Amino acid sequence: MAQPQASFQAAEFGAAEGQDSKNFWALALGSVGVVFGDIGTSPLYAFKEAITAASRQGTVAEATLGVLSLIFWSLTFVVTMKYVLLLLRADNKGEGGMFALMALGQSVAKRSAPLLGALGIAGASFFYGDAVITPAISVLSAVEGLTLIAPQFEVAVIPVSLIVLAGLFWMQSRGTDRVARFFGPVMAVWFGILALGGLMHIADNLHVLYALNPFYAVQFVYEHGVLGLTVMGLVFLACTGAEALYADLGHFGRRPITVSWLYFVMPALVLNYFGQGALVMNDAAAVENPFYRLYPDFMLIPMLILSTFATVIASQAVITGAFSLTRQAIQLGLIPRFEIRHTSESMAGQIYMPRVNWLLFLAVLVVIFAFRTSSNLASAYGISVTAAMVIDTMMAFFVIWKCWNWPVWRVALIVLPILLIE
Repeated sequence: MAQPQASFQAAEFGAAEGQDSKNFWALALGSVGVVFGDIGTSPLYAFKEAITAASRQGTVAEATLGVLSLIFWSLTFVVTMKYVLLLLRADNKGEGGMFALMALGQSVAKRSAPLLGALGIAGASFFYGDAVITPAISVLSAVEGLTLIAPQFEVAVIPVSLIVLAGLFWMQSRGTDRVARFFGPVMAVWFGILALGGLMHIADNLHVLYALNPFYAVQFVYEHGVLGLTVMGLVFLACTGAEALYADLGHFGRRPITVSWLYFVMPALVLNYFGQGALVMNDAAAVENPFYRLYPDFMLIPMLILSTFATVIASQAVITGAFSLTRQAIQLGLIPRFEIRHTSESMAGQIYMPRVNWLLFLAVLVVIFAFRTSSNLASAYGISVTAAMVIDTMMAFFVIWKCWNWPVWRVALIVLPILLIE
């Protein structure tokens, strides 16, 4: 099988090279809605689940700094360093994702080509699992949240979820660009509200800023043994959606995604997590639902509605990522040809694949009827996400070593800590 030639874009321009400033900011706003939807909804549950588990051996206040430090440094190492600063530069003809890494690695590491091929196919399989589970768990969790307003809505959770999902998959035919125009502003408001909620409470207990020191993360894992590892697994929920960030490279380009993450999305997430931390350090009872406790009572219903929109939008990142991954699989001769519709005149990576879209929709329906609740889906969700990330890291080792000609010791110095965390 002929290998595609690697194409690397200059750091100054990325995949958005040649676009004017107006188009760049449009892509950046679109990436906020499509690329970061999944990781942007993690504050709803990641800190709550981790701090609840961590406080089993000690008080909530004692566990908070360790949990926050683990979240902050996981976002820094796994999302920022691995995906944003490293893997977004490893594109194959403008495309990112599992098969892009596989093709790049095979083009330079001939003797390891069979291993890389197996890793690429396995990783893609886990990503498709993620693309099925994410819409199901996101929409279910959103609709289940509405029962806080009216408990009698519980019987309508599955029917309403199906209606919402049908609308989401129907919208895909309008193209990533049009979907992003709607989702982008909604998620921009969402991240702004996340940051505001955190800022309102960080000042309640400034000791929470000590969590920026990685010592607290290491100390927590060291002192808590098996529980520390369990909490690390729950902390990793804060990173879900990072793999889709790389897979969506072809839709928006490296520079818009990088700028959106570094200057808007990550600061908003960190502020929200630290706000939740300061809240529970002052009031241990808030651990029951620290996210919604950040906001005044009169904002509960608006926040539930906005959260519903945000979790639905979270599905978009993996759906568009699945389109990109499937096109690469066709180009590599791994699957038969499917219809591909280009939906943008300016970005070649923005595509719609009808057959893939509706196969995903059918798979999501099967998952919803089989698991029925978001809690039942949680374990399967974690397995698909973490497995895809671990495989990404293993293939990235070959790409950085062979394609970028880095010394093995330097590659190991960067890759092994990330692999260990994952």
